Amino acid sequence: MQKDNKKFLLVNTLGVHFFMNKRIPLRATALAALLACQPAFAADVVISQMYGAGGNNGATLRYDYVELFNRGSAAVAVGGWTIQYASASGTSWGRAELPAGTSIDAGKYFLVKLASNNTAVGADLAADFFSNSINMSGASGKVALVNNNTPLTGAQPSGASIQDVVGYGSANFSETAAAPAMSATTSLLRADNGCTDTNNNSADFTAVAPQFRSAASPANMCNNGPVPQPIVPVCPASAKLTFGAGGSIALSASDADGIVNGALITSTAVAGLSLGSVTPAQGIGGSASVSLVASPSVAAGTYPVAVKFTNDQGQDASCTVSLTVEMGAGSVVPVPQIQGSGATSPFNGVKLSTEGVVTAKVGSGFFIQDAAGDGDPNTSDGMFVYMGAAPVTVAVGDLVRVSGTVTEYKPSGATRSYTELSTVTSVVTQSTGNSVTPVNIDLLGTSLANVEGMLVRFPGALTVNATDSLGSRGELTLSVGRREIPTNRYPARSADAVALAAQNAANMITLDDGLFVTPASVPYLDQDGTVRTGYTVSGLTGVVDFGALGSGGAGFKLQPTEAPIFSRDNPRTAAPEVAAGNLKVASANVLNFFTTFMDGTDVLGQTGQGCTLGTGTSKANCRGADNMTEFVRQRDKIVAELKAVDADVVGLMEIQNNGDYATSYLVDSLNAAYGKAEYAYVPKPAATGTDAIRVAMIYKPAKVALVGGALSDAAAVNDRPPMAQTFKANNGAKFSVIVNHLKSKRCNGATGANTDQGDGQSCYNADRVAQAQQLADTFVPQVVAAAGDPDVLLIGDFNSYGMEDPIMLLTAADRQFRFENQLERFVRPNGMPHSYVFGGESGYLDHALASVAMSSQVAGAMEWNINADEPEVLDYNLDGKNAAAQSLYNALPYRASDHDPVVVSLNLAPSYVDVTASVQIQRSGVVQGRFSSVGTATAWITNTSGADLAAPVHYVLQGLPANVTLANASGYVNGMPYITAAPSLAAGAQASVQLQFNNPGRVAINYTPKVYNGSF
Repeated sequence: MQKDNKKFLLVNTLGVHFFMNKRIPLRATALAALLACQPAFAADVVISQMYGAGGNNGATLRYDYVELFNRGSAAVAVGGWTIQYASASGTSWGRAELPAGTSIDAGKYFLVKLASNNTAVGADLAADFFSNSINMSGASGKVALVNNNTPLTGAQPSGASIQDVVGYGSANFSETAAAPAMSATTSLLRADNGCTDTNNNSADFTAVAPQFRSAASPANMCNNGPVPQPIVPVCPASAKLTFGAGGSIALSASDADGIVNGALITSTAVAGLSLGSVTPAQGIGGSASVSLVASPSVAAGTYPVAVKFTNDQGQDASCTVSLTVEMGAGSVVPVPQIQGSGATSPFNGVKLSTEGVVTAKVGSGFFIQDAAGDGDPNTSDGMFVYMGAAPVTVAVGDLVRVSGTVTEYKPSGATRSYTELSTVTSVVTQSTGNSVTPVNIDLLGTSLANVEGMLVRFPGALTVNATDSLGSRGELTLSVGRREIPTNRYPARSADAVALAAQNAANMITLDDGLFVTPASVPYLDQDGTVRTGYTVSGLTGVVDFGALGSGGAGFKLQPTEAPIFSRDNPRTAAPEVAAGNLKVASANVLNFFTTFMDGTDVLGQTGQGCTLGTGTSKANCRGADNMTEFVRQRDKIVAELKAVDADVVGLMEIQNNGDYATSYLVDSLNAAYGKAEYAYVPKPAATGTDAIRVAMIYKPAKVALVGGALSDAAAVNDRPPMAQTFKANNGAKFSVIVNHLKSKRCNGATGANTDQGDGQSCYNADRVAQAQQLADTFVPQVVAAAGDPDVLLIGDFNSYGMEDPIMLLTAADRQFRFENQLERFVRPNGMPHSYVFGGESGYLDHALASVAMSSQVAGAMEWNINADEPEVLDYNLDGKNAAAQSLYNALPYRASDHDPVVVSLNLAPSYVDVTASVQIQRSGVVQGRFSSVGTATAWITNTSGADLAAPVHYVLQGLPANVTLANASGYVNGMPYITAAPSLAAGAQASVQLQFNNPGRVAINYTPKVYNGSF
């Protein structure tokens, strides 16, 4: 779509006063031109070029522009002028005001960048000024240059303030005749590089490819009389002085037609740098002189000093001297002085020598520290000496003199720099056997920037908060206590969440291993071959470093000088320890359990296979294991995890969406580990989504039975539809489980409300809220109605931490089906609930939410922290690991996934109770036909409990002889036949039961009678 025609112009607040002082007066307009409303204007500053198709389809350039040119012989102040624009026949003019103080020298150009129709189309342009207030037509329109900020009015305005007008295309206002139309690839160019002005737009302008010029372009002096000659400064490009000695540098300037009589420094002031007295030129063409003076106090460093010379004609010209103040031979600058108290070293870029005791050696250099220090807590006494690939021959305890260049090293992703000595030219040992006493510091009470490079000790306990870079970089994230994700504990956007985020940001240091590459062997592992999040270390001693982190970004690190000793404060457990109940439900994220692999093979050994994502199938869509070798490692860990959990119902996330194949394969593998058919899978619902992964369920048929088929919600908002299944326990109780996997927090493709809002909930929170709304308002009521039972348990990976918007919605008190957070109920009182660790912070994305009716039947809930707290290097993957890291693998459940399983213990209220002790049972003998296999009898049940039995009363026959059956049985419960005796039985009332047996063997019929009250 092309841009709408809009209006614009340019103005100087000096108004008429300006014209009274112009070198070229405004010419009168011819009577014929007045009658035709076609004005003529003449001024020093004219419109020399313009382009109006910026950002249009097929446009050469991204922005419109108007180029101004001073065709006169003296500078013209144009600050406050406006460029004004109207459509071809328009009467309303838009304005772009030039900045105050703007001046255009004689023969020079000034480029004004204007609006764009689409900033994704065309090339950008470097302009002298940008204003987004004008959007020109790419074909026809009117442009005026005005010496004030008053908007023009009418289709054909007039007045002394108008300096120049260009009408183009079909414009109804121009000088004599309109210039040609422009296009997406052509601009209008005034002849003779802007010098020609015949007051005829048609004759003066030509449509050509854009060739805009700016103030940086060479001058184009029109034939308007003598051209003033410029001031010519004479300054050295660079100069050097010795630190502590001071000195001066001679500068001069001359002007062929003027007298240079002044000079001043225009660059940023530097303490100790100044100009001496100016000696003016003795006449026209003479030379003026001045000295750049440096006092002995000027700090070592390099300073670009700009000096401007002026003359008696109002001209000026500048030159820049790059002055370097460097250390003299033999000078030694103490480390604290090099570090300084600011964000960067006052000696940045300076070549110098310093001395210090070597406190630690690492892979690319060593640390030194001034043993005495300067006593200032704001200046570090230590620093890093970067040697690169050069050999490090010093030893810890050596006092060394090092010569090199002070550098501010800023790793990728860092927001600050780190002072170090690099480009080292010499390292000379002065003595050996020296020592530096570590400084005791508190992580929460110390600015690590003030102790960078220093030997320190943390006397208190630090807690391991992240282990994800242990295998790749030998790093552990440490903090005072465990850092909780703010929205795991407090609602997003709350003051408490904001405060916790700030506290977390200041509470972190990374324990490194002295190497900056993948370690040959993984450090810090304990006797179990792990170091878990939640372990602690006390008395940690080392040197404070700063650099890139394996997990991304950069931060402060500690290079240990003494071997850390970890306390196993968060030990592994062999199985989840949850309160006892009569049934157990769990959720497990199985981390992309695919039976088709990323190399195009599958578990059957077939090649050329692929995974389906949307409508496409290819091996590129597969996730998880790269090949069969990795898959076996993955499978065995997941089977070990699920077997140890030993839940009666398990919801699965991140399993391949290939029908029931991957789920059935996992069930077969799990049953093989049990040595019997312990589990079955819930057949998939009608919709499983178009993602490569889906949710699924497995269960123990001996403990629960399926009631109806699985349901799912294929609403458009659910890219991975939730799956529901109703179960019936052996005690007759029914309940429904809904497995969920909400939209990920990854920001790929996020737009609008789904972008990161900066509230701690990351991307796609809007989608997750919509999914939670759909779940609560539509799918849960559908599941409850189908089950005829309000007991519902929501489990799965909600990709939302404990107090984020989706969870707050589901647990809100005003909902029809309100859910209660079981992890907050059972885990929070005893510690921090967490199932996931990200960025060195812990929280839970995996949830157990019970409906109000269900919540009272929950005996306990927990996360089994076998995955999130374990180092990633222990997982099944082979790629990216050296042989030592690969050998750490075992088939134990630890690090089977990146999420921890959640386990819920239920005490389901039975749908029936044994009331045998509350009734009196009378039985007749069995009458067996002489020639028949049929036997009959009667039983009487009297309610002696003193209370009504309001539910159905069932007579149950326990222990009938083999081959004897109850022919008129109402049904079976736990393998025993029963007859429903009465829909209810009032206190003292009696019900009779007629019994008919099939007894082909004509044996004596004995059994134990039971009476149950309730629903089977």
